[in-house]
Amino acid sequence: MATLSVKPGQRFTLPDWHTNSHLISADAERQRSASHQVRQEARALRNETNNQTKWDEHDNRTRLAERISSVNRWKETLDKCLADIDVEIDALAKVKEAAERALQAKNLPLDVSIECLTLRESRRAIDVVRDPVEEELHKEVKVIDKAKRELQQRVNEAFEQLCLLQEARQQLSCDHRHKMEALEIDRVCLSLNVSSPNISFKVNPTRVPDGSTALDEWEQNSQRNKEHAEAEMKASAELREATLLAIAQTNNELEAQRVAAEFALRKRIRDLERAYDELKWQEQNTLEEIAEMEEDIRRLEEDLRRKTQDLKVAHTRLETRTYRPNMERCRDQVQYGLTDEVHQLEGTIRALRQKLAESQDALDALYRQLHRIQTDTGYKANSLVLDNKCMDSRRKLVVPAEKFVPEVDAFNRTTNPALSLLKNGQLELA
Repeated sequence: MATLSVKPGQRFTLPDWHTNSHLISADAERQRSASHQVRQEARALRNETNNQTKWDEHDNRTRLAERISSVNRWKETLDKCLADIDVEIDALAKVKEAAERALQAKNLPLDVSIECLTLRESRRAIDVVRDPVEEELHKEVKVIDKAKRELQQRVNEAFEQLCLLQEARQQLSCDHRHKMEALEIDRVCLSLNVSSPNISFKVNPTRVPDGSTALDEWEQNSQRNKEHAEAEMKASAELREATLLAIAQTNNELEAQRVAAEFALRKRIRDLERAYDELKWQEQNTLEEIAEMEEDIRRLEEDLRRKTQDLKVAHTRLETRTYRPNMERCRDQVQYGLTDEVHQLEGTIRALRQKLAESQDALDALYRQLHRIQTDTGYKANSLVLDNKCMDSRRKLVVPAEKFVPEVDAFNRTTNPALSLLKNGQLELA
């Protein structure tokens, strides 16, 4: 008998089938509704982001344009400052050159006074003194030298001011160059759009670069550079006026000072002659004292030799008595007496040696003093020669230089007999 085969598995009921169909339809409706909601939100987001992006890009383009305008205004300000500072540098350089020429022109009137001062620089050792003659000679050149110092100071100040101006110009130029570079960069940024060929993603583009400054700092830096340049230009203008005034000033009061200098020079020559005579007298007395001191030293040395021989005798007696046998080596009165004699002689010898050393020191001091006296005598004679030559040279102050003929060859001949004797004495000392 044949049998009906049955498909294995779960069998659903008809209500289950209907329920499943309703569930599928409901899920489809929900998914379509959710999809519609997402599409609406996406469209709204696109509209919102497109508007936001356009406005952001527009705002940033406006900011870039305003920044370019601000930087450009500062660039123009710096351009004017650079032009002004270039004009001031040129003007100050010309005034500085004029001051240098005026300074050079002051050399000729100083020749005679400088010649006297140079001659007196040949004085030696203690005679190189700041005496009234030197003071008067310095006063003589003071009138002209004051102008030279003033002009030299102005030249130095002009040089320093030129350096400051160049430094300020360098700061302006550097700031100007940086602004030019910033303008170029911002103009490139302003020209960029989505169609530009060189746009791309960058690594961490929102980072803050090292060395970044705030907007206030940027503004203050440019303002500071401008104010610094203006201050240096103002100082330069004041310095130019002061320098031109210093160049214009002249003052010649040499005649009265020439009389005072020659009076002091004549007085100094008389003082040197008196000092020379005093040194010759001191030399003679010192030689006599040296002779007496050498005789006393000879006598001290003789006494020291005798005391040394006496000490040898006492030492020998003491040493010889150490060879006495056994109990005979007693410390008797002879032993004590010899010991006391040794101590006394040693003290005497020490005293004599000390006094001999003191005498030798005194003799050495006398010889040093004699050498000093003789040396100083030579210095005085040399100073007399130089000061007399100064007196002869000063005739050029009242006699035209082309007509001046020296009356004395101060190194070989002299018309002053007393001075000739001084020079001969100096040669003998040498």
